[in-house]
Amino acid sequence: MNTGSNKPGEAAVAADRTGTDEVTAERALGSRAPEFIRARRALHLSWQVGVFIVGLAVVVAGIIMLPLPGPGWVVIFGGMAIWATEFVWAQLVLRWTKRKVTEAAQRALDPKVRRRNIILTSIGVVIIAVLAGIYLWKFGLEMPWKIKDQ
Repeated sequence: MNTGSNKPGEAAVAADRTGTDEVTAERALGSRAPEFIRARRALHLSWQVGVFIVGLAVVVAGIIMLPLPGPGWVVIFGGMAIWATEFVWAQLVLRWTKRKVTEAAQRALDPKVRRRNIILTSIGVVIIAVLAGIYLWKFGLEMPWKIKDQ
């Protein structure tokens, strides 16, 4: 819950190096609570506890959605975004995640990588088709649990 400053209402500042441009923009880290909340320590602490509990509920819902139908990762990152409104560590995690996703997207658009992915996908489809053909040739359309002992 440290904002990097001993003064209430003041936010620490760190450089945001996203790699999109050479100029590093200074962005404030820390609490984005309204000024009247940050000015009162007890109110600010209860605000932080509330934000943490809401963010935790959203993250837990996202974790539950991972094996179940639903947008699990999107909900988890939504919970992280809720935490990032108040906590520096969550802001830093989100910045790192955004940077890694941007880098992965740029790598995926590279023609060499796209060509390699298409070739690997084609090889995988051919292998699956051959295995399916062998299965159909040997067993026909009977399901494995209905195959008689041979």
